[in-house]
Amino acid sequence: QVQLVESGGGLVQPGGSLRLSCVASGSIVSIYDISWYHQAPGKQRELVATITSGSRTYYADSVKGRFTISRDNAENTVYLQMNNLTPEDTAVYYCHAIARAGIYWGQGTQVTVSS
Repeated sequence: QVQLVESGGGLVQPGGSLRLSCVASGSIVSIYDISWYHQAPGKQRELVATITSGSRTYYADSVKGRFTISRDNAENTVYLQMNNLTPEDTAVYYCHAIARAGIYWGQGTQVTVSS
């Protein structure tokens, strides 16, 4: 079993920045990839960024150049640094892990970009 807890969401003005954190616990040695997804009201959940166990990264086109995913293995934490935020980034952001035992989701953290 793997547990994921997100934090760092909040209200920010357009052009601002936030850093989301996802802390993993449980069978963390079995985790392969960790991703961030977001889901805006009335829309499907979409992949934002992925970091593999070998620290390769992938980004959705909409966030390339603005968001950075990273991991701190010592702290069992994956971060999503979000810069130059726009109202279109408003969504609930979820942490997602693919592990040997299965697929896991966090509870989500709300990000609202508004003036």
